[in-house]
Amino acid sequence: MHAPRSPLLVIYTGGTLGMVETPHGLSPGGHFEPRLREALNTLPPTRRASLPDFDFIATPSPIDSSSATPADWQALAALIEDHQQAYAGIIILHGTDTLSWTASSLAFQLQGIDKPVVVTGAMHPLEAAGSDALANVEGALRFAALPELQEVALYFAGRLLRGVRARKWQTQADDAFISPNYPLLGELVDNAAVLYPGRGLAEHQRGALRFELADYRTLGPSPVVRLALWPGMTARQLGALLLDDTVKGALLEVWGGGNIADDPALIEVLAQARGEGKLVAAISQCPQGHIEIGAYAAGKGLMSAEVLSGDDMTPEAVMTKLIHLLAQPMSDTDRRRHFLTNLVGER
Repeated sequence: MHAPRSPLLVIYTGGTLGMVETPHGLSPGGHFEPRLREALNTLPPTRRASLPDFDFIATPSPIDSSSATPADWQALAALIEDHQQAYAGIIILHGTDTLSWTASSLAFQLQGIDKPVVVTGAMHPLEAAGSDALANVEGALRFAALPELQEVALYFAGRLLRGVRARKWQTQADDAFISPNYPLLGELVDNAAVLYPGRGLAEHQRGALRFELADYRTLGPSPVVRLALWPGMTARQLGALLLDDTVKGALLEVWGGGNIADDPALIEVLAQARGEGKLVAAISQCPQGHIEIGAYAAGKGLMSAEVLSGDDMTPEAVMTKLIHLLAQPMSDTDRRRHFLTNLVGER
């Protein structure tokens, strides 16, 4: 690897921000680095002068965000690991559809990192009229230059969110991402990156093991399934996915504060999955708030089936954490203990 010329590294993976208009609609556009640098040069001189310099690399082929897989998350984490020692901060440019999924996975793979990794994207292509792309890249660059930021974060529409707490909440609005159960890490104020005190991971991760780059490919393309309860769900329907031999873990989205239908057959399926060594975790279908398994009689079945509490974690965080733990060479007991442990501020 060549010696760095700049303090920051921008890794371009694809996404809407790099697309161009064609007669057939938006399509991936090439030569993104010169296009990005040209756009940054259009900023007012004082703002441009205060931006940190950066080196730029692109992944070998653009990642279609909506087609991203755990193998893509693994490859991206390995790429960051290869370069991170040479740079003070890393920026990942990525499609928005699964931006929060990638951010969550990177948080677990890069746990203990002592510098900023800021993921961002855009709802509109860089050259589109009124695009948010340039502003998002500018903000990400400013936050990635702050040594006090020592975690994977997601920057969008002037706000910095913990990556493992973020969710895409809008299909079209520029402020598309929210952090439903954790406050903002920071905001851009008068074009300056401002971190809010006491919200970052610098203290939490001090002394933590650096990086866990497990091989997700050994688990198969989809080792963890996501199941949301619905009124009238049957045990046969639950078992069709959960008891599949290729499934090693599951996210169960339950009612309210941690409830499930009073149907012994449903609990029997969950208990069978537990008996087969599968990791099953539950969160609420409500986007805000946490669950307390067993607090209500309607949730006692989850407790008896040894379903793990996901507390107030996002679906993205639960699924990426399950995949990450399943890929680790550890016992079932240790996996369960690690799931219930707050590793990177996810719970």
